[in-house]
Amino acid sequence: MSQAFSAVEREAVYRAIRERRDMRHFSGEALEAGVLERLLQAAHQAPSVGLMQPWRFIRITDSDLRGEIRTLVDQERQATAKALGEREAEFLRLKVEGLDRCAELLVVSLMDQRERHIFGRRTLPEMDLASVACAIQNLWLAARAEGVGVGWVSLFDPDALADLLAMPSGSRAVAILCIGPVDRFYDQPMLEQEGWTKAAPLSVMLAENRWPAGEVLP
Repeated sequence: MSQAFSAVEREAVYRAIRERRDMRHFSGEALEAGVLERLLQAAHQAPSVGLMQPWRFIRITDSDLRGEIRTLVDQERQATAKALGEREAEFLRLKVEGLDRCAELLVVSLMDQRERHIFGRRTLPEMDLASVACAIQNLWLAARAEGVGVGWVSLFDPDALADLLAMPSGSRAVAILCIGPVDRFYDQPMLEQEGWTKAAPLSVMLAENRWPAGEVLP
C-alpha cells in the first residue's frame, strides 16, 4: 500500500513551503484560541539529532519586556547598518522586524548542558542548532497553513538577550519570532520585493558526486 499522501494533501504541503514568507507586517489582531498551542506542538514534533530536543521556547507576554527586547533589536539594527558600509542607508529603510504589531512574541533558544548529548554531535556539534532550525521551520510552515504570519528576527546580541531573560549559562538564544495575523502574505520574499537581493535558483546550488571543478557554489 502506498504511504504517499493524496494529491490534494501533497499540494497543500508544497503550497505551504512555496508560500511561506518571513513576515514583517502584522495586522495587530490577536491569534484565535488554540493556534499558538498548535504551532508550538508542530515545532516540538521536529526531528532532532539523538532525539535531544534542544529547543526551548520563551513566550513574551510582558509589554515592558517586549519593549526592552525591541531596544536590543534597534541597537543591533544600527550596528548592522554601520557594518554594511555603503548600503547603510538602504538597509535602514528596510523593515526588519514586526515586534510592535505582532500578536505573539517567542524567543527560541538552545538548551543549556548540551555537551552531555554526544549521539550525532561528536564530529558535528552544530547539529543541535540544526535541530532548533527544524523546529522553527515546522512552526513556520504550520503557521502558513493556519494563515498566520511569522517573522524571524536575528538582529540582537544573544548575550544581552540571555541576561534580559535570565537564561542559564550554556543556553543560547537563536531567534526572536514575531507571530500573528497578517492582512496579506508577500507575493515574493520581502527582500526581493524591496530590491535588496535576489534569490538564486536551485540549479546553481546543486552539484553531483563532488564539488564542481573550477566553480564556487554561491
